[in-house]
Amino acid sequence: MKACGLVVEYNPFHNGHVLHARKSREKTGADIVVAVMSGPFLQRGEPALVSKWTRAAMALQGGIDLVIELPYAFATQKAEIFAKGSISLLEYLGCDSFCFGSEDGRIEPFITANNVISDQSAAFDASVKSAMDAGNSYPASAAQAYQAIIKNEGALDLTKPNNILGKEYVSAALTNGFSIRPYTIKRVAAGYHDTDLSNDSIASATGIRKAIHEEQGKNLDSVSSYIPKPTRSGLEQYLSNYRSLHDWEMYWPLLKYRILSSSLSELAAVYEIEEGIEHRIQQMAKTAATFSQFMTALKTKRYTWTRLQRMCVHILTHTSKEQMANTHLPAYIRLLGMNNKGREYLHTVKKDLPLPLISKLSAFQKQDIEMDIRAAQVYALGLSESDQASLMKREYAAPIIIK
Repeated sequence: MKACGLVVEYNPFHNGHVLHARKSREKTGADIVVAVMSGPFLQRGEPALVSKWTRAAMALQGGIDLVIELPYAFATQKAEIFAKGSISLLEYLGCDSFCFGSEDGRIEPFITANNVISDQSAAFDASVKSAMDAGNSYPASAAQAYQAIIKNEGALDLTKPNNILGKEYVSAALTNGFSIRPYTIKRVAAGYHDTDLSNDSIASATGIRKAIHEEQGKNLDSVSSYIPKPTRSGLEQYLSNYRSLHDWEMYWPLLKYRILSSSLSELAAVYEIEEGIEHRIQQMAKTAATFSQFMTALKTKRYTWTRLQRMCVHILTHTSKEQMANTHLPAYIRLLGMNNKGREYLHTVKKDLPLPLISKLSAFQKQDIEMDIRAAQVYALGLSESDQASLMKREYAAPIIIK
């Protein structure tokens, strides 16, 4: 059986994801589609709208055959490490290919970008450093550096969010000598960061979340044309079970407590906090009444909103530089759900897997998964006391999702 891997967050699963899965299957000639999906906290430094279990169920009803979790140590990282963890897991699962959506839509520019940057790494790094020293963010600096090196009008545009991630996916596969083959399809309709909902049937996850939060999750009619019916049902069921959808504001009191009860040296030991920004973090937390106010006050030209949010996630989950320094590649495969085709595929590759397969957390005791457990516990703290217990019981004892 040929398997195609997708790197996803499904926050939430929408019509664009259905199209991505279908076109990826067609383009790669795959028999099954495997999704490696972020857990409770995401690459942009945000809590997921609903739990990974609900999102995995949405995916299995929307065309995905097998869903595994991307561990916290990779899911809440800059693009390079996020991609390395994701593509590694797909390689370990025996996927023949992976396919990502991009603004460019052609695979050749991504391979060229990887080769050029690898061949001229010294010049590239020096150019990036110069741009960052001038106060620019890393993504902006990297895009400038690449354009300066390649001097080609048709070069890959590394200012585009999906192109940035795609370049790192391709690099992860090529530089590690993996056998998994890269493909890309052109992203259609809404852009990655688009917040407006159009008359089209495809909108960005950002726009869908914005509309849901504006309605406080009480009425999903405004987004129903952009999401499959199982997604709407899943969101409604989550609201019925837990009475809330997750966003940063529900964690603000917890985050503020962690910031203000920590010493500057304790904050400086948190992963991704560098260059003395702990002083600014503590100063801005003192007067902010909401997470939005805090972030607006904290933002500078040097640090992207995404990077600052990731810092906040690591403060919230008490994740240190020392802990992350010991994480290089995934040490396990956490299974979230599958359908019959996914089960058949897993049966054929299971004996050859280079990593332990976790289908039930209570049956697996390993220090490597400690960060995932802590992230799940912190994620549950956004809910009421009784709902926290219910969600954590799902994490530890309940079986994987079978569709």
